[in-house]
Amino acid sequence: MAEGEGRGRGARGGRALAAAGCVAAAALLVAAALYWGPELWAFFTDGDAVRAWVDAQGPLAPAAMGALVVAQIVVAVLPGEPVELAAGYLFGFWEGTAVCLAGGLVGTLAVTALVRALGMRAVRAFFSAEQLEGVSWLRDSARFELLMLVVFLIPGTPKDVLTYVAGLTDCRWWRIAAIATVGRIPSVVTSTLAAGFASQGDWVAAGATLAATVALVGAGAAAYAAVRRREAAR
Repeated sequence: MAEGEGRGRGARGGRALAAAGCVAAAALLVAAALYWGPELWAFFTDGDAVRAWVDAQGPLAPAAMGALVVAQIVVAVLPGEPVELAAGYLFGFWEGTAVCLAGGLVGTLAVTALVRALGMRAVRAFFSAEQLEGVSWLRDSARFELLMLVVFLIPGTPKDVLTYVAGLTDCRWWRIAAIATVGRIPSVVTSTLAAGFASQGDWVAAGATLAATVALVGAGAAAYAAVRRREAAR
């Protein structure tokens, strides 16, 4: 009995230590964002700068790109599209997509741990009251997990704020991570596919992919507004 209890305490201690590590890493990223905010914004919005920095890391380039994806999700005000495009351009469709999804998984886990540890203080560090009000209907819905997946699958929806808000719910951390990772696939795929075509010099295919992406974003925005109205009327 005592041995079993000891193993249980050890497992809980290990999980607590891992969660503390995620919170500490995320907190460092937040502090860095606050201190180097303008420089980070300039870097993340410059696709050429992102590609040059990642390419300069040599064999560690995939890990460096994954770290940028994690940073963009944790420091939610930073744009993610240039990073996804850079991943597709440097690594091609398959590897670029894998790197982005792996980074997205780690970033989502870090955000969930941060919000579970700090609560609304973490959320308010990046989002205004208006932004939070915009997704309050989703957080309060009895069908939260299903709606979260639907919203994540729609290109152009506010995924960053939703990732933070999900941490405030009772949804289990692994379900949040799974939903967010699967839900990011369409937006990541369109970005890495277009950039992969561009890196091969196939500008017709790249342009067609970007045009399809713009159309999906427009349709997604309309679908998101319709879902929001329907849920708000319940």
